[in-house]
Amino acid sequence: MDVLSKLLQSTAINTAKTSDFRNYKARFFNKAAKALLSFTPLDFDSTRSNPIQVIDFFSGAGGTSLGFAAINRIIPVFQFIAGCDKNPVSAVTYSRNFGTPTICEDVLNIAKSPAKIHTFLNRINFDETKPTILIGCTPCQGFSSHRKKYWSNADDDRNNLVIAFSQIVTEINPDVFIMENVPEFLSNRYLQYYNKARKTFKKVGYIVKQNIYNAAEFGVPQKRFRTIIVGMKKEFLLPDGYFTPKEYKTVRDAIGKLRPLKGGESDPVDTLHKAVAHKRSTIEVIKKVPHDGGNLPEGEGPKCLMKVNGFYDVYGRLSWDKPAITITHYARNPASGRYTHPVQNRGLTAREAARLQSFPDGFQFEGKSDDIYRQIGEAVPPLLSCGIAVDVLIEYLSIEPTTIQLEKENVTIKLPISNSYSSVIVGIKNTRKRA
Repeated sequence: MDVLSKLLQSTAINTAKTSDFRNYKARFFNKAAKALLSFTPLDFDSTRSNPIQVIDFFSGAGGTSLGFAAINRIIPVFQFIAGCDKNPVSAVTYSRNFGTPTICEDVLNIAKSPAKIHTFLNRINFDETKPTILIGCTPCQGFSSHRKKYWSNADDDRNNLVIAFSQIVTEINPDVFIMENVPEFLSNRYLQYYNKARKTFKKVGYIVKQNIYNAAEFGVPQKRFRTIIVGMKKEFLLPDGYFTPKEYKTVRDAIGKLRPLKGGESDPVDTLHKAVAHKRSTIEVIKKVPHDGGNLPEGEGPKCLMKVNGFYDVYGRLSWDKPAITITHYARNPASGRYTHPVQNRGLTAREAARLQSFPDGFQFEGKSDDIYRQIGEAVPPLLSCGIAVDVLIEYLSIEPTTIQLEKENVTIKLPISNSYSSVIVGIKNTRKRA
């Protein structure tokens, strides 16, 4: 029997797991990654009969759900019943692409009481008899290393969202939950939030594991380090990357074939591939930056930036044959970091930013230009999500791992990690085989 057919059969009957499908992870991931490229928006009926429900809290545009949607193009497993985000534009984008109702609500309000949680579940027609996966990628800004001067503000509401999600997990009791955040989420500074949530998870029977990954290990043409946390009510293995540094996808792979544009120009057949009309003074600065990875020459550019540490990458060009730096919602602005095109004198278009995040061209963003860049920058890269989705599905359907498999598991994170972002990344590079 074809392994994918066997996977579907195991999912549909939801019996005790008696097989080990782990040897198929790499093959399954490669199929899902290719399927992601052909994504087009879904309608609700297309996933209604699929056996595993997916609810995406803090969904944003839906980057995490896209990884699960890619699997559906190979084998119909996941039913998307809701994405929830308090930003109305993001909520509409999710609804448009996954065929779900538009749910624009603050998760803090949903989590206030069991009654409110069940009101939400009734609204989305949640079926408690079906296996369920909850996604909870809380906004990362409250934990970001870029907010060090605010680190004394332990009561940032964004930090409390982690606790709110743990309360929702406890009430819904899903088969699997997934969380994503910046590496600093596991640091001394914020460990109180994760420890409180993890204690709640474990109290109701979940095994909880965490690790930090470079999205480039999953084919994303971008170096983006993120914490991934998975919980199941059985022993399981965490995801493992599929690409070595020599195999990382590059900026050229992602955007090298797009139509060249000058500032202010648009691709007539791709509305997202539109270059910002920079000021003439900005263009003159960009022209002085050497092509293909060059830095702003000393003494050039705005004087205000020369007096501030931490702005060494401003106006820097991306390198054609390396992954991009972390893409944020500032990607169109060369003055915000290394967001200048490798050879063209402009910042990145929304299409370029989306491709560097591994969004397929068929994904449809709602909103104005600022909204689109924000949704792209805040998203979990869909190819990273593919890796997580493949791992979660196969682990859920497989027998529990052996002692030997658990001993070989790619877990490198000891809690708490350092408060220093750079030291965390160096540690990962020194200990992980693929780094």
